[in-house]
Amino acid sequence: MNLEDWTPRERPAPPCLDGRYARLEVLNWADHGEGLFEAVGGEANNDLWTYMPIGPFPERDTFEQVFELVRQKFEWETLVIRSASTGEILGMASYMRIRPEHGSVEVGCVTFGPKLKRTREATDAMYLMGRHVFEGLGYRRYEWKCDNANMASRRAADRLGFVFEGVFRKDMVRKGRNRDTAWFSITDEEWAGVKSAFEQWLAPENFDEDDTQKVSLSVIRGGQSV
Repeated sequence: MNLEDWTPRERPAPPCLDGRYARLEVLNWADHGEGLFEAVGGEANNDLWTYMPIGPFPERDTFEQVFELVRQKFEWETLVIRSASTGEILGMASYMRIRPEHGSVEVGCVTFGPKLKRTREATDAMYLMGRHVFEGLGYRRYEWKCDNANMASRRAADRLGFVFEGVFRKDMVRKGRNRDTAWFSITDEEWAGVKSAFEQWLAPENFDEDDTQKVSLSVIRGGQSV
C-alpha cells in the first residue's frame, strides 16, 4: 500500500455527536460532573471499575480529581453519553492512544451506567464514535483493548465488529494482579460493512412495540450469537 501522500489527521475532539438515540458531548465537569457521577460513580457502581486502570469512586470529588488527572496525563478525549430523548447522562467513553500521525485511535474507558447497558443508546454511542473516526477524520485504524479476563468486554468488541488480533501476555500489573491484554481493531477498509450492520440494527423497524430487538447485531453481521 502506497502511503506517500499520507498526511497526519486531526485529533478526535468533536463538540458533540448526535445520533437517533444518543448524544455525545465532550466532558465538561461543570456541566456533566453531577450527572456523570450519578450514572457511574458511588458504591453501587463499584463493579463498573473492576477492570479499569482507576476507580472505583465512592465519592464525587475523588472521581473528578482522579479521572481528570489521568485524562490529562494520557491526553484522553472523553465523551459523555446522554439519552437523545431525555437528556439524561448515562455513561462515558474516551478516545485514547490517539496517534494522528498514523491515523490510529483507541476507544476505551467505556463506562456504561446501569441505565445504559444493553440499550439502543449504548450501541448508538459506539456507532457515532466509530463514524467520527473514519468518516469525520479519515483514520485508518480504530482499536479496542481490554483485560483478557474481561469476557463482557471481549464479547462487546466482537458484537460491535472489532476483529480479534491476539493477546499480549503479562502485559501489565493492574490493581495488584496480572493483566493479559486482548487487542481488537476495525480498519478503514472494514468500516463500510461495520457501519451497515450498525445502521440495520439501529433502525426503528428492528424493534417491536416492547422495545425488543428483532434481529441481533451479531446475527446481522453474520455471527452466531443472538
